[in-house]
Amino acid sequence: MIVAALALAAVAALVHVYVFVLESILWTGPRAARTFGLDVPTARASAPMAFNQGFYNLFLAVEIVAGIVVLATGHRAVGATLVLVGTLSMVGAGLVLIASDRSKARAALVQIGPALLGALLLLLAL
Repeated sequence: MIVAALALAAVAALVHVYVFVLESILWTGPRAARTFGLDVPTARASAPMAFNQGFYNLFLAVEIVAGIVVLATGHRAVGATLVLVGTLSMVGAGLVLIASDRSKARAALVQIGPALLGALLLLLAL
């Protein structure tokens, strides 16, 4: 069950790395425009904010990856804590997204789904 939990947590981390790339690197390009429904002036005006926000997503992914590595090296409590902090922070961020803009519910569910399932499986496995 731990392997399944960590696989789902890794999927959640990959989603957040992808969002980091969109927000911090590709924000003013066509892919980010399609994904976030941006026009060019809005993308340019909001680029500094998106750059910063992208790094928040990256840091959440790093927490999970670090936790998986630490857990794999036998430090169960520390590794599980890192994975749970990362995944549950993603769930919290997704809930905030839904609460602040219901039109973003699909994006929030993509963010919440693997993170929540990974966290629940990990808690059951411990």
